[in-house]
Amino acid sequence: MVLSSEYYLYDMAFYSQSTAFYILLYHLLFYRQSFVVAQSHLDLGVQFLAKGQIAEALNQFHSAVEEEPTQFMPYYRRATAYLALGKGKAALSDLNSVLEYRPDFQAARSQRANIHLKQGDFASALNDIDNLLQSAKESEKAELEERKAQIKELESISTEVGELFEHDRDYQSSLVFLDRLVDQCPWSVLYREQRSHSFISIGEPAKAIFDLKQLTKLINDNTDGFLKISKLYYQLGDDEQSLTEIRECLKLDPDQKSCFDHYKKVKKLNKQLNEAQEAMNKQDYTTALNRFDAALKTEPNVEAFQRKALPKKCKCFSKSKQSQQAVKTCTEALKADESDADVWADRAEAYLTEERWEDAIKDYEKALELNGDSRVYKQGLDRAKKLLKQSQRRDYYKILGVKRSASKQEINKAYRKLAQEWHPDNFQSEEEKANAEKKFMDIAAAKEVLSDPEMREKFDNGEDPLDPEEQKNQGFNPFQGGGFPFNFQGGSFKFKF
Repeated sequence: MVLSSEYYLYDMAFYSQSTAFYILLYHLLFYRQSFVVAQSHLDLGVQFLAKGQIAEALNQFHSAVEEEPTQFMPYYRRATAYLALGKGKAALSDLNSVLEYRPDFQAARSQRANIHLKQGDFASALNDIDNLLQSAKESEKAELEERKAQIKELESISTEVGELFEHDRDYQSSLVFLDRLVDQCPWSVLYREQRSHSFISIGEPAKAIFDLKQLTKLINDNTDGFLKISKLYYQLGDDEQSLTEIRECLKLDPDQKSCFDHYKKVKKLNKQLNEAQEAMNKQDYTTALNRFDAALKTEPNVEAFQRKALPKKCKCFSKSKQSQQAVKTCTEALKADESDADVWADRAEAYLTEERWEDAIKDYEKALELNGDSRVYKQGLDRAKKLLKQSQRRDYYKILGVKRSASKQEINKAYRKLAQEWHPDNFQSEEEKANAEKKFMDIAAAKEVLSDPEMREKFDNGEDPLDPEEQKNQGFNPFQGGGFPFNFQGGSFKFKF
């Protein structure tokens, strides 16, 4: 059978209409499904946002945007989450999309005006405010006019800062205005750069660091920012923080030459300082001093590292009984910082080694003024006072002619020499013999005390272990348990070496 042309045309028309119907039905069903899924993500995101779970909320809003990329609400919700995270650029992009799809959404426009203000884009902020005024109710216009006046005032201040900063180079005066601009426009790259530069110019690098850190967040891949921060910490003598910041620079760009050169320098210095501190912790003061000297040779020009090392070198010299070097180094450290109680105490210990009792007492008193709760300082002061009192009586170190830091071998050597020299049998007249006997007794007593670790420790702490008055409460009898290393037989002295 042959179909007529009229039938064929009718059939084709019917087919075309059917196809269009099903296509329309498919799109309607698909759109409905997409809308339902997007709304579900939005509802979950709002719930997360209400609980303060911003990251989870943001994930839901991302999904909603993917489902409905031409609807304004997913973008608006996501912008809200971005603002909660302080991500102004991302929020601004979403608000632009909102107003593209819904130009009359004034809540979005108001938020966009706020972002423009925080970024220091006064022209765009004023443009949004003017747009809001056109459709605002009478009750809303007063607040909008006030916002507009504030933005214009900030715009005027910005112009004033430009004159002070660029032309007059009056950084101190510009800071007064920049503080307000940064407060109102915290996302402005320009004002934070100007303020950080001003702080550095007036010699306050520590304050500049805060703005520079904010700039590393405001500017993507800001390797120069991390390098500046690292160098400022370095100038402040903070090698640990300097190393942390320069590593951030290299994370962004491992091949950045300026960052890598600075990293090598900081890394070397940091290693030497850490090795010095580790040696101090192990009470290996000689090694510690060598490592400190090596560190200061690595960086001889930054005064902050010199100041940082002085108190530590002071302690090392004091603990290792290098009293003269300790006094000199501690004094230099105190010139740089008189508020360090430990340095006063370390110099006091050096004075004790030098037998400068009054000076030691003054330093311990100063340390206690700065830290009155320190038991160590109180004990040190008591010991210094006892040693001062002791010095007014017999001093076993002076009797043997040795230093307080003398070894047991040095003490024995001095004893043998003096015992031979002052043995009473070496003298003929009764007067000379009597004087020699007294001197010999003192020499023997000194050897007895200083060769016994427990007795020597007592003496070093200001007590005389052979003084019956001082030892009576402890039941100590110096003539028990062996006595002196000599005896008298038949009128003649016999002594042991």
